[in-house]
Amino acid sequence: MPHSLALSSRWTNILVIISALCCLFSPAISVKHENFKTCDQSGFCKRNRAYADTAAGTNNWEAPYRIAPESLSWKNGQLQGSILKTISANGETVRLPITISFLESGSARVVIDEEKRQKGEIELRHDSKIRKERYNEAESWAIVGGLDLSKTATEDRGSAKSHVKYGPDGKFEAVITYAPFGIDFKRDDATQVRFNDRGLLNLEHWRQKLDKPAPETKEGEEPSPTPEVLAGEDESTWWDETFGGNTDSKPRGPESVGLDITFPGYEHVFGIPEHAGSLSLKATRGGDGNHNDPYRLYNADVFEYIMDSSMTLYGSIPFMQAHKKDSTVGVFWLNAAETWIDVIKEKEAHNPLSLGIGSKFETKTHWFSESGLIDVFVFLGPTAKDVTKVYGELTGYTALPQEFAIAYHQCRWNYNSDEDVKDVDRKMSKHNIPYDVIWLDIEYTDDKQYFTWDPLSFTNPTGMLEQLDKSERKLVAIIDPHIKNKDGYHVVEELKKKDLAVHDKGDGIYEGWCWPGSSHWVDCFNPAAIKWWIGLFKYDYFKGSASNLFIWNDMNEPSVFNGPETTMPKDNIHHGGWEHRDVHNINGMTFHNATYQALLERKKGEIRRPFVLTRSFYSGSQRLGAMWTGDNQASWEHLAAGFPMILNNGIAGFPFAGADVGGFFGNPEKDLLTRWYQAGAFYPFFRGHAHIDTRRREPYLAGEPYTGIITQALRLRYSLLPAWYTAFHEASVDGTPIIRPHYFQYPSDEAGFAIDDQFFVGGTGLLAKPVVTEKAESVDIYLPDDEQYYDYFTFEKYSGRGKHNIVAPLEKIPLLMQGGHIIPRKDRPRRSSGLMKWDPYTLVLVLGKSGQAKGELYFDDGETFDYQQGAYVHREFEFRDGVLGSSDIGVKGKLTEKYLKSVKSVGVEKILIVGAPKSWEGKSSAKIGGGEAGLEFHPDEGDKAAWAVVRAPNVAIGEDWKIEF
Repeated sequence: MPHSLALSSRWTNILVIISALCCLFSPAISVKHENFKTCDQSGFCKRNRAYADTAAGTNNWEAPYRIAPESLSWKNGQLQGSILKTISANGETVRLPITISFLESGSARVVIDEEKRQKGEIELRHDSKIRKERYNEAESWAIVGGLDLSKTATEDRGSAKSHVKYGPDGKFEAVITYAPFGIDFKRDDATQVRFNDRGLLNLEHWRQKLDKPAPETKEGEEPSPTPEVLAGEDESTWWDETFGGNTDSKPRGPESVGLDITFPGYEHVFGIPEHAGSLSLKATRGGDGNHNDPYRLYNADVFEYIMDSSMTLYGSIPFMQAHKKDSTVGVFWLNAAETWIDVIKEKEAHNPLSLGIGSKFETKTHWFSESGLIDVFVFLGPTAKDVTKVYGELTGYTALPQEFAIAYHQCRWNYNSDEDVKDVDRKMSKHNIPYDVIWLDIEYTDDKQYFTWDPLSFTNPTGMLEQLDKSERKLVAIIDPHIKNKDGYHVVEELKKKDLAVHDKGDGIYEGWCWPGSSHWVDCFNPAAIKWWIGLFKYDYFKGSASNLFIWNDMNEPSVFNGPETTMPKDNIHHGGWEHRDVHNINGMTFHNATYQALLERKKGEIRRPFVLTRSFYSGSQRLGAMWTGDNQASWEHLAAGFPMILNNGIAGFPFAGADVGGFFGNPEKDLLTRWYQAGAFYPFFRGHAHIDTRRREPYLAGEPYTGIITQALRLRYSLLPAWYTAFHEASVDGTPIIRPHYFQYPSDEAGFAIDDQFFVGGTGLLAKPVVTEKAESVDIYLPDDEQYYDYFTFEKYSGRGKHNIVAPLEKIPLLMQGGHIIPRKDRPRRSSGLMKWDPYTLVLVLGKSGQAKGELYFDDGETFDYQQGAYVHREFEFRDGVLGSSDIGVKGKLTEKYLKSVKSVGVEKILIVGAPKSWEGKSSAKIGGGEAGLEFHPDEGDKAAWAVVRAPNVAIGEDWKIEF
C-alpha cells in the first residue's frame, strides 16, 4: 500500500511538471493569473488592507502605538527607545524597540523590532528549527556604506514630541510624536514625508495559537453565533495558508509589518520596480484608470506578462521617489519578504470655498511585508540626483562593466551547436553587422547539467571561443541555480555531500522541478556555498570555458515549476535558520553575487571585471551586473512598455537594464523588429533574444530594406559607445541614471513629470523618442526649454518649449541634439567594440543659443580594474568665445602615467560643429598651437542649421590642447 501511494504521488508530480512545461513552451499562452496571488488571496495583504479600511472608516481613529518617553535616549546621532503597542481593552502592551538614526549623508533610518521575538521568548510550531527573531540580515546583503552616524545632529526633547535637527547645515528636521506614534520629516521647515499619518502602523506581535473548543449546544437549542472578528484581525491565515495545492505551515504565526508613508504636496511617485506600467505610478484603490490591487514585490517567473499592471514580476527594489516642482524625496523600505504597496492620490483644496483653485495633491502610500523588521530610510533631496546619490551610497552604485557589455548582444533559445554559433558569427561579419556577444541558452549543456557541454552538438567549445576571440567577440552561457538531481553528476553529488542546498521545512534537502526535472537549489546565503560555487568556474574545472566566456543567471527568483506561485515554498529553510519567506526577494541577488565572485578570478592572477546578467534582483544588484525585463512578447504594446520599465529601474539605482529586442515570445513582423532595434539602440543593456519556438531572426535574415535599417541602428549605437561608456562611468560614481527621464533633468517643468516615452542619454544632451507605435510616420517630441535643438542626422532646427512633430519614416529614429553640449563618438565602422579600441574620436560640438558648448569623455582599458588606480582618461571639452579646449578632470593614481603613454597615439580625427556661426563663412582653417587645420563651412539651408567640420586636427584625445576658430 505505501508503495502504490508513493507511485501515485510520483505520477501526480510528473503530470504537474508536464502541465507546467506545456505552458512554458507554448508561445501562444500568456500569463496565467490564477497561478499568482491577488491581495485578497494573500493573507497578510488582505489583513493590512482591512486594517487600513477600519482606520479610514473610524471617526477619530487613533493607532494603538505610542512611544514610552521614559525609554528614550540620545547618543551620537541616534535616538533609541520603545514603542508600546496596546493589544487589549485592559491596556496590555507589547514592547517594540525603535532606533532612529540620523546619518552623515543626510538620510534618516527608522528601525522597529519586536522585543519578545528579538529575545527568542516565543514558541515555534511544528517543532520547527528556524530562527525565532524577525529577519534582521537584509542589511548585510543590500547595504555597503553610508551608515556613518551624524556628528552634527541635535535633539530637543519635550513632553509630547522630540525634535531632531540634522542634514546639511541643519536644514532637515524630524519631529517625533509620542502618542500616537508618528514622525514628520521636514526640509526648510516644510513637511516632506510623514510616517503613520493615517495610523496604519501595524506590527503583528507574536501570540500563542489557542485551539478554541467548539461551544456546547444543548439538545433543542440553536447553536451560538460565532463571535464577530474585528476587521484587520482575520485569523483564518494566521497559522497556515493554502494556495495552488501547497500549504504554508507558518511556524512563527502571523508576523507582518505595515506602515503608511505620506508625501504631502506630491502628485507623482516613481520607482518600486519591477512592474509593467507607467513611470509615474498609478493609484491602487480602484477608480478610473487606476489599479485595484497594490503594487506587489515578490520575485516570480511571470512569462508573457500583461501591460499596465501592478502584478509582481522578476525583481524587487523597494525604493520610491516622490516629486513635485523643484523637489524630490525618497524612501527605501529595507525588507526582503513579500511586500505590497498601496498608493492613494488625493487632491486637497485650501478651503471649502476654493472649488479646487489652489488645491494641492497629496500622495499616500501604505507599505506592508509578510515578515521581518520595519526598516525604512528617508531621503529629503532636494533634487532627484541628491536622492539617487545618497541611496547609492547605501546600496552601491552600478558596477562599471567591461566595454563589450554595453555593445550589442545576439541571443536566442537556442543556438543549436558550436557550428551554428560560428556560422552566425561569420554571417554577421559578412553582412558588416556589428555585434560583441553571442549567447547560449540551456540546450548547450549535456542533459541540462551545468558546467558541461552537449557531447554531440558542442563538440569543440574551445574552437568556438577561439573563432569569436579573433574578432574580439564574447560568448555568454546560461547557468541557473537549479542543479539537476542525477546520479553520477559531479556537481549535484558535491552539493549534497557538502550540504550546500536549500532545505525543506523538515530540514532535509529541498527537491523541486525545473528545466532539468528533479533539481536542488544552491543556497547562496551560505558562505561555504559561495566558496564552492567560485571553484566551479575555474578554467580547469569548467572544461571548455575561457576568458571570453561570461555568464547569464536566469530562473533565480527562484523559479520552481511545481512550487506555489512557480517558486519555492515560503517555509523552506536557508543557511542560518531563516525561512525562505524572510529572504525571498534577496534570494536571486545572492546567486547573482556568487556568480559575480566566481568570475572575478577564474585563473590565478587574472582578475577581470565580471559580466553576469540576472533576471531576479533586489536593491544592491546593480553592483553585480545587468538585468533585463524578462519574457516579453513580440507586440507593439511590449515594445512601448520597455522604456518606462527601464527608466524606473534607472531611478531606482539599477540603470544597466534592457528588454528583449524583438520580443521573446512570438514572431515579430518586420516593421516591429526594425523599430525594436531602433529602440534597443537606446537600452543601456542591448540584446536581441527569442524563444525556442520562434523563427530565426538574426538581422541579416530580415532582408532589405530591413537589414540595412537595423544595421544603421546598430552602427549608431557603436558610434556613440564613447558617450554611453561615459554615462556608465557617471552612474558608477554617483548613481545618476544612464537614460534620464524629464523630471530628473527638468525638475521645475511640471508638463514633463510623467513623460516616459522619451529621455535624455547620459549628460550628452541627446534627446531620444524612438517610435514604438505601429504604422507611425511621425512623433511628437516634447522640448522642456527654449534652447536650440537639432536633428541628429539632418541638423534640422527645433526650438520653443512644448511639442514638436518630427517626421519618422521607418528608416528614421527621432533623435535630437540639445544645444550646449559636446558629444564624443567613434565613426569608423567595425565588427565589434574591441576592434574600435585604438580608433580616433570625433567630437560633435552642438552650439546652443549662447554659442557655447561643453561635454565630457571617460575611457579606460574597458576590461580590468586598473582604472581604480588611475588608469583612465577623463576629459572635459569646452567651447567658449570661439575656442575649443580639452582639460583633464581625472584624479591621478599609481597607473595614470603608464596608461596615458599607452593611449598616446589615439587622437581626434574630426571636429563637427553644428549651429556654426554665420561669421565663419569664408573661413578655411582653425588654429591649433603653432599650426592650422582645414575647416569646411556649410551654410544653413531652410530649416537646417549651418555646420562646419575640421578634419585631422592632429591632437591627442588624452592631452590638453586648444583650437581657435
